[in-house]
Amino acid sequence: MALEKILVVDDDTNICELLRLYLEKEGYTVTIANDGEAAVATCREFNPALIMLDIMLPKLDGWGVCREVRKTSEVPIIMLTAKGETFDKVLGLELGADDYIVKPFDAKEVLARIKAVLRRSTPTQNDKDVKEVRYDKLVINLTNYELQVDGKRVDTPPKELELIFHLASNPNRVYTRDQLLDEVWGFDYYGDSRTVDVHVKRLREKLEGVSDRWELKTVWSVGYKFETRA
Repeated sequence: MALEKILVVDDDTNICELLRLYLEKEGYTVTIANDGEAAVATCREFNPALIMLDIMLPKLDGWGVCREVRKTSEVPIIMLTAKGETFDKVLGLELGADDYIVKPFDAKEVLARIKAVLRRSTPTQNDKDVKEVRYDKLVINLTNYELQVDGKRVDTPPKELELIFHLASNPNRVYTRDQLLDEVWGFDYYGDSRTVDVHVKRLREKLEGVSDRWELKTVWSVGYKFETRA
């Protein structure tokens, strides 16, 4: 049974209590915050394994909470939105959210999303084989979920690291966005192909210009590849 701590942030107390009921039944420990400022403070004190974060909050909205949390933590964040517009989804991913759920939501979907995000963000401890690829000035270690760029460790969200590991493990192979969604995010991901673009953009900010022997390259009208050069 799961024992992870989850922080639920929503100003609707009915939604909070409903989520608490479902999550505690599954074995999670739940703490609730009803405004953005309380969410930031509670995150620091509670140290959750995952945050469920509403967008429309008093005092500090969900975007602001996401920005504040990401200054010090890579804890997985699932955004809750009643809007459902693509803009909201992409902005959340750009700010470092890991997934999103559109209200009204089904309890089974919420639980499936939580389990999927936690599974993706938790390094596999039982795998004795070190999963690592190395290139000039670049080390991607999927066992410890570490990215080293030019000899320095760079904080990288789990999904970004899994994406660059997948591409770098298959150099010069072109992947479509749908292939990457299927092979990196998995069948349980409900998003769209813009998610891949957002993660590639964030990876490029970390990797651009590091070496002339490899490049995270866009293949126009197709997708992406990790291109190596002699």
